[in-house]
Amino acid sequence: MGHCTVMAITHLLWRQGRIGLGWAWLLGMCITMPLQAQQRIIPLDKLQSGIAFTGPEILALQGDDFANPALPALDKGAKLWKQVAGKSDKSCQSCHGELTSSMKGVATRYPAIDKESGQLFNLEDRIRQCRQKQQKASEWPLESDELLAMTLHVTSASHGMPIQVSIEGKAKPHFEAGQKIFMTRQGQMNLACTQCHDQRYGIKLFTDRLSQGQPNAYPAYRIEWQRLASLERRLRFCYTGVKAEIPAWGHMDMRDITLYLMWRAQGLNIEVPSVRK
Repeated sequence: MGHCTVMAITHLLWRQGRIGLGWAWLLGMCITMPLQAQQRIIPLDKLQSGIAFTGPEILALQGDDFANPALPALDKGAKLWKQVAGKSDKSCQSCHGELTSSMKGVATRYPAIDKESGQLFNLEDRIRQCRQKQQKASEWPLESDELLAMTLHVTSASHGMPIQVSIEGKAKPHFEAGQKIFMTRQGQMNLACTQCHDQRYGIKLFTDRLSQGQPNAYPAYRIEWQRLASLERRLRFCYTGVKAEIPAWGHMDMRDITLYLMWRAQGLNIEVPSVRK
């Protein structure tokens, strides 16, 4: 019996109240071998988008140009791109022109270091900064419908293009921090991201197959949430799954692990508008 299978059974027994949390934690410690941080655990030729681990219904829904539930958000983002806002009385299009040309390839490069502040920005951070500084408009809250729609619209300009983030220079410490988070066991379940998404992808856990945890399809419409969701929200859901303390919204840990995940996914193409279970 594989480690992941034993962990799944242990979790189930704990949830049913048949073993205590302490025993579940101890068993997890005993059956899980310590991991060493590695550069590439999954070879480039073995990378698979999350859509490869879903059922035919989700695959069909994502490929339907009329039924894909992410399309309304994409349309909303297109309207926001042209919408005049703020004291500057400008729209995104006023400065950048047509999205398909000006934003082509942009989403493949984020997270990235902001030259002005020296901070690591994800794409949502960049959009929020542009809205505040250039349009002089009110801030869009993280995970708001407007921010998700605009992020999806901007990301759509890079559809089909390979991820190509930089982990050099000032980005390197963030990459290393993100890699450490991915490799470190956390929470009451004492699990690390790598144990499921590097070592046991493809194995069925309860009703779903474990994916490689690739980030190339976000923002994605998730059926379980009945809405578009950011990669940060999905990461927070994973923290909940292993019963770990969840970082605050916008925390740098989320930017760091996103950079590592995007580097880990280099070789995969941006895939939006996407649907996940």
